[in-house]
Amino acid sequence: MNAETQHDQGFDPARAARTLLRESTTGALATLDSDGTPYASLVQVGTLPDGAPTLLLSGLARHTRNLKADSRASLLLDERGRPGAAPGEELQRACLTLTGHVVPTDDAAARRRFLRRHPDAALFAGFRDFGFYRLEPAQGHLVAGFGRIVDLSAAELLTPLAGAEGVLAAEEGAVVHMNADHADAVARYATVLLGAAPGAWELIDIDPEGCGLMAGGVVRRLDFPRRIGAGEELHRMMVELAQATRPAPPA
Repeated sequence: MNAETQHDQGFDPARAARTLLRESTTGALATLDSDGTPYASLVQVGTLPDGAPTLLLSGLARHTRNLKADSRASLLLDERGRPGAAPGEELQRACLTLTGHVVPTDDAAARRRFLRRHPDAALFAGFRDFGFYRLEPAQGHLVAGFGRIVDLSAAELLTPLAGAEGVLAAEEGAVVHMNADHADAVARYATVLLGAAPGAWELIDIDPEGCGLMAGGVVRRLDFPRRIGAGEELHRMMVELAQATRPAPPA
């Protein structure tokens, strides 16, 4: 962390990086060709409950062949999907480079959460030569503006899951229930709590520290006011957030 960032008291680099990670839907994946030449490709991105990025890759793709020979890779994410971003501001937006190893995963959450974010990928996910992969971050490099250039550890990027087994077990049922029976509350989470524009907002994922909302291909991260762990805490949190979106009663 440089001196300018250290004195920027209003900036939380770890939180900014985690938000960018959770809200990204695409990224540039860099792998190594057999001769050591870097090779970059555009990929769709999802996340696991701990925030680790997930990818749906074809075994026939060059980047997948590279990963099978050498799992080292980097993934560049930026704010292109940020609501209200104006054309021509590409180099003024925050970006996050993750480095680590990309490995296959058979975690059911990887498939479920990825396809909620990328429903168009459902067809490919059923092909035999496609598989889900997890990027195990070793570190991150965040560039978020002048004086906001920070190196982050894996611990600063990922969400600890210990003690949150109840939330993880209840996630899928809660997502389905909220979208089916409380779509109005979900929409208010986005428009009232996050200041997002009205749209067909859906709840797409939940973890111990927040949830993801999506409309029109744009994903927004809603951090919870406190960490939760048990399934009953998740229910109370959804109710608490819904109550926070309603106007205060007259005195």
